Amino acid sequence: MTALTVALVLVVASAVILRWRRPAWYWLAFGAAFAALRVLVRYTSVMDACGLTVPPSRWRLTLARITNRPVPESRAPRILRIRPTRTGLVLRLKLRPGQDAFDVSAATDRLRHSFSMYGVTSRELRSGVVEVRMTGYDVLKRVQMPAKTDTAPMRVPVALREDGAVHYRDYRTVPHGLTLGATESGKSVYQRNLVAGLAPMNVALVGIDCKQGVELFPLARRFSALADNPDTALDLLEALVTHMEGVYQLIRAEQRITVNVPDAEIAADIWDLPDHLRPVPVVVLVDEVAELALFASKDEEKRRDRIITALVRLAQLGRAAGIYLEICGQRFGSELGKGITMLRAQLTGRTAHRVNDESSANMAFGDISPDAVLAAIQIPTETPGIAVTGDSSGGWARIRAPHTSLREAVNLCNKHAGRTPDLPALAPFRPSVAALPSDRVSLSKTAPATA
Repeated sequence: MTALTVALVLVVASAVILRWRRPAWYWLAFGAAFAALRVLVRYTSVMDACGLTVPPSRWRLTLARITNRPVPESRAPRILRIRPTRTGLVLRLKLRPGQDAFDVSAATDRLRHSFSMYGVTSRELRSGVVEVRMTGYDVLKRVQMPAKTDTAPMRVPVALREDGAVHYRDYRTVPHGLTLGATESGKSVYQRNLVAGLAPMNVALVGIDCKQGVELFPLARRFSALADNPDTALDLLEALVTHMEGVYQLIRAEQRITVNVPDAEIAADIWDLPDHLRPVPVVVLVDEVAELALFASKDEEKRRDRIITALVRLAQLGRAAGIYLEICGQRFGSELGKGITMLRAQLTGRTAHRVNDESSANMAFGDISPDAVLAAIQIPTETPGIAVTGDSSGGWARIRAPHTSLREAVNLCNKHAGRTPDLPALAPFRPSVAALPSDRVSLSKTAPATA
C-alpha cells in the first residue's frame, strides 16, 4: 500500500510540474485522455444546454406512441470521429436535419466553458459535416512549431494559430499581403520568419528598407536586390515592372495555343511553363511602406506617385509573372495619399499585430470582418508577436510567430546564399557583400607571440 501511495504521489506531482512548466508535455501525457473522457461523458448534456439538439422526428414520435414507449429525447449531432492532437482535440460532427454550421460556430464559447478547454473553433468541412477544434492550453504563450510541416513550393510555415494548427503564407493561393504593427509589436520577427522560410526555396528575394537598411541588409547574402532609400526604391520597382513585362513576353511565346495542344497545357502564368523555361519567382518585401508614400516637396511628390503606381501595377499584374508583394508598415491609411486604397484592395492577405490606432486596424480588416478589427485593437502590449490574420474570404484567426533572432535569420540566409539567383534586370541593385570565410577562426585567450 505504501508503494502504491508513493507512486500515486509521484504521478500527481509530475502532472502538476508538467502542467506548470511544460503544458505541451502535460497535454500529451495526461490532458488529452482526461479531456477526451470529459467530452464523451458530458457530450449529450452539453449539446442540449448549448441549444445544439433537435427534437425527435415525427416517425420516431409515431413509433413511440404505437409501441407505448416514452417520448424519445432530442438528438445531438453525431460524433463521427474524435482525434487527439499535440495541442488539443479534433471532433468531426455530423449535423442533424435542420442544423447549420453557424449554430455550432455561435456556440463555441459556451462549448469552451462546458468542456473546460482553453479554446474552441469550428469550420464546415462539407455539407452537414463540421470540424470542431479544441485546444487544451494556451498554444500562443510559448510557441513551438511542429517538427514536420506540409512543404510545397512558395508555401512557408510562419506562425502557429490559436487552434494549434500551423499558419502558412502560401503565395500561390494568396499572392500579395499586408502586414501592420506598431513598434515592438513583433512585426520584424514575423518578417524574419518569412525570410527564413523562403531562404531554402528557389526564389528571388527583393527588399526595400527605407530605414537605411537596418532590418533587411543584414540578410543581404540571400537577397537578389536591395534598396535603402526612396530614390533607389523607385528605380528598383520600375526595374521589376520591366522584368514583369519580359516574363509576360516569355509566357506569350510559350503559351502553346495551337489546335494540336490540349487546353490543359496552355500556359497562362509561370507555373504552367516547363521547368527549364520557368523564370524564378520573386518575393518583394517592403519595410515601412509609409516612407515611400511621404513627401515634402514637389519633386518628392512626383517620386511618390511613380512609386505607388509601380506598386499598384505589380500588385495587379505581378501574380501571373511570379512576382509577389509583402507590404509591411507601422501605419497604413488613406492619409498616405492617392493610390493607397487601390493598393490595399490588391493585398489579399492581411496580418495585423498590435496597432496604435483603430483606423489602421480598419484599413487591414474593415472590408473583411468587424470582429477581426476588434480583435486587432485588443492585442495587449505585453504579448509581442500576437497578431490577427485574415483574407478576403472573411475568415480570421489569432497567430503568433516563434521568436527568431536576427542572428539566427542571418545565419540561415548565409547558409543558403548559394541559392540567390542572378536576375539581369535587377543586377544594378544586387547588394555588395564580402565573401563568407571558408574556415572558422579559432578563438584563444592566449595572446599571439610577437617577434
